[in-house]
Amino acid sequence: MPLHVPPAPAPALRSVLAALGSPSAVHEAHTPALRALQGPMTAELPLPVHVLDRLNLAGLASGGRPPRTRLTGWRFLIRSGDRYVAAADTRLTPDGWTFSHFFEGPYVAATERALRQAESLGKSYQPRLLSVPELYMLTLWLHGAVGADAASGMPAAADLLVPLAPAPPGIAAYRPHPVSELLPVMTHRLTPTAPPVPPSMAAPAA
Repeated sequence: MPLHVPPAPAPALRSVLAALGSPSAVHEAHTPALRALQGPMTAELPLPVHVLDRLNLAGLASGGRPPRTRLTGWRFLIRSGDRYVAAADTRLTPDGWTFSHFFEGPYVAATERALRQAESLGKSYQPRLLSVPELYMLTLWLHGAVGADAASGMPAAADLLVPLAPAPPGIAAYRPHPVSELLPVMTHRLTPTAPPVPPSMAAPAA
């Protein structure tokens, strides 16, 4: 079934299109693929990028709170001809959404592959990206509430997470996992943070 790709904020899209149309922005990007292209490029498949950070993972590990994420940006895949060659990230500033940077690498092809696989799952989803910085992990988050505000919401137990390659050791890339199954695995991999040293135990100043 088709994925319900959420509409990106208009200023975010405009900022990416302006960067694509700027020879200096493309030339200065650390993306050889973009610099080598001569033909037209388009920004497609906007995906909201949510982050699940250490604090929320720790809350999950303790069995306390449901998973909470925060929206950090929108990502667009950059198409040239019949293939995606790079991606563009945007970020929210006090003045609104603005272009952040271009990039290329394995996550571009991995995102395209995961999206194509998701279209054959037999159920409609709203695609998002969920980043777990503490585990160096990026997943395609398939949200079951297709009409939801893409900037908000928490991963529901029945939502699917598809780890993108390269995935952490022991976690299969491109395999859809229900949130209720994958999140416990992620919390078990979280390295505990050392507690702060009480002042009474601190070494005396030299």
